[in-house]
Amino acid sequence: MSTTAVLASISADEFHALEEKVYRTIEILKSAREERTRAEREAARLRSEMTARDEELASTRSELSRLRREREEVRTRVEKVMKQIDALVTEESALQ
Repeated sequence: MSTTAVLASISADEFHALEEKVYRTIEILKSAREERTRAEREAARLRSEMTARDEELASTRSELSRLRREREEVRTRVEKVMKQIDALVTEESALQ
């Protein structure tokens, strides 16, 4: 059956309904493509944000490690000074 024969056997109302379905399908396709583009942009933005946060996390961990080492050094020095003070106090007490 040729295209002309098929079109001839379709009424005007049926043709209009079919045409509307085609237009709706085209609109749905356009909308889906726009949504896909939007989703891809959002995914790229989130990947970029995640990379930045990963870098920030690495930097924060490094700084935390440095601060812990520094705190331990300060604690060691304070303990040393406290022992020296205790030794002086003990020595002074023994002299009295």
